[in-house]
Amino acid sequence: MPELSPISVAFLVFPNVTQLDLTGPAQVLSRLGNVTLNLVWKDTEPVPTDAGFPLLPTATFEEVTRADILCVPGGLGTMEVMQDAQVLDWLRKIAADADWVTSVCTGSLVLGAAGLLKGYKSACHWASVDQLEYFGATPVRERIVEDRNRFSGGGVTSGIDFALALAARIRGEDFARFIQLSIEYDPNPPFDAGSPEKVPPEILDRYYKMIAAAVPDREAKVKAIAESLGF
Repeated sequence: MPELSPISVAFLVFPNVTQLDLTGPAQVLSRLGNVTLNLVWKDTEPVPTDAGFPLLPTATFEEVTRADILCVPGGLGTMEVMQDAQVLDWLRKIAADADWVTSVCTGSLVLGAAGLLKGYKSACHWASVDQLEYFGATPVRERIVEDRNRFSGGGVTSGIDFALALAARIRGEDFARFIQLSIEYDPNPPFDAGSPEKVPPEILDRYYKMIAAAVPDREAKVKAIAESLGF
């Protein structure tokens, strides 16, 4: 096999990130071969996730000044980073030279806040996808959305799907199939309840109440953030 071209991957990691948004695609992209993968934050102290355990950043914004692939995960902490000038400036800098600018779940809202999705189609978690319009993006209710060099996954687990699709674009479909086999990604969930159309109203209502308690007035706050940023 010929030597694989080097690939650098930078994931934004931040307090209250949804860890599977990050670790799912990271597991896939780490297997592209000849990869340097960093979890990047302001410092290298442990960062809490919304699952209750921390992730350890591997590099700081100052240390990572370019990457072939930029990926922004989502989570309850997105509201804060959407308003963080240091984060948004770093994302713009990395995106300017990146081959691929990507996101999972509500990470697309962070890209939107950085001005990186204006005029692009994008996925997002089903409960937040319509909010992409506040940043000039076109919301698409799909698990994987590709628009030029923007690649996005829908909610949480779709990060694995998007990363496999991206792997196929970079290394070819056979290589992506090999990665899928190696991680035994062969979904067969015990319940068909992965989208709002597939659950009874009481379960959907329970979800909305949980989000309302965790992030009150989320949509209004996202809209206000977009307006404050000049969208």
